[in-house]
Amino acid sequence: MAPIATPPHHTGLLVIQPLKKRHCAECRTGPLALLVLEEGAPRCLDCADLGHLVFLPRGDTALTRRSREGSALSAVVVRFNRRRSRYERQGLLVEEAALARAEERCLADAEARRRRRGRDARRREAEDLRFTDAFAREIRRLFPCCPDDRARAIAVHASVRGSGRVGRSAAGRALSEAAVTSAVRAAVRHTDTPYDQLLMSGVPRHEARRRIAEAVEATLREWHAGREPT
Repeated sequence: MAPIATPPHHTGLLVIQPLKKRHCAECRTGPLALLVLEEGAPRCLDCADLGHLVFLPRGDTALTRRSREGSALSAVVVRFNRRRSRYERQGLLVEEAALARAEERCLADAEARRRRRGRDARRREAEDLRFTDAFAREIRRLFPCCPDDRARAIAVHASVRGSGRVGRSAAGRALSEAAVTSAVRAAVRHTDTPYDQLLMSGVPRHEARRRIAEAVEATLREWHAGREPT
């Protein structure tokens, strides 16, 4: 039988996932999915007094840490990577009860995180609603003749969180006149003029804006009418 590559030095118990078929040197069972090297000879988990442990694959850091902390007996499972010429960790063997307790704690944490995410989402939703209302009020202040439904639609569009639109810029969040006017102008450009059709027909952006500029400004003057001077 060919010798097994020497595993790395490790503090604690080490279990190997063999690449070739191996049999226990003591009870002769096999081929072994997992084995322990004792004095250079493979032993099955039962003969090595580890048969009552369960395998926990690597990947979940919190579950691994809690399972290991709660298990009176544990072992690291490794497998030899021929391409890299080294042993690599595959997971842990831990007591089943310890794994069950760790899973319960992780589930509790996951539920707590889910609830926190829900609270955060509701808080952001309320903040967004307040901001959109403020943006719409500022539109109506600057453009008193703008229909209420248009003012609301423009505010909703401009203030979408994470959109990168003018309402989410620093100036927009500060409700600066320039930012609010820019949002209204953009809405008029796309909704009340043939600007989008010009772009789709191949007209360069700057030329398309030039062609519809007067129509945009006419609408803004109409909506601006009746505003009290500042």
